[in-house]
Amino acid sequence: MDSVAPLAIPALTAGRPAETPDGLLARLAAAGISARTVEHPPQHTVAGGEALRAGLPGAHSKNLFLRLRRPDPEPFLLLVLEQHRQVSVNALCRLLNTGRGQFATPEELFAELGVWPGSVTPFGLVNAVPGRVRVAVDEALAQAGTAWFHPLANTASTGLAPAELLRFLRGLGHAAVVFDPAAA
Repeated sequence: MDSVAPLAIPALTAGRPAETPDGLLARLAAAGISARTVEHPPQHTVAGGEALRAGLPGAHSKNLFLRLRRPDPEPFLLLVLEQHRQVSVNALCRLLNTGRGQFATPEELFAELGVWPGSVTPFGLVNAVPGRVRVAVDEALAQAGTAWFHPLANTASTGLAPAELLRFLRGLGHAAVVFDPAAA
């Protein structure tokens, strides 16, 4: 009988198991944050979810997780952008004064945020050690009435007021910078 070894799941940098989507939603509720979650088929890309998002009014994101070449003080950068934003990653890194960046490996992404490619979300910061991931949020998302993000899995979307997301992240020890990507 042939057997296939399971893929090794890297450990979180935080030294604990990754938070679950249900655990994340419970944390939001415990923080008094009103959020609406809608389950759906897996969405791996912005383009693949256009029809789904038509039924979820508000702003939607694309999230880029980068490893910084100049890792002082944080070795990683999470860019939380409006879904249709066309950007130059290195121009944004210059704007944010982080030096050059490159996409992190899937293993680095999981070790820091506890999610895999296709599920990158600012909610992944629930798994991150404060001070390891710099967070920059597109002002177009921050000014929306409702913004939608995957709750640690790409099989659901959670909508909430952006100010509540920022408050939640601050409570985790992650102060996000709100910025205008068009300035890059």
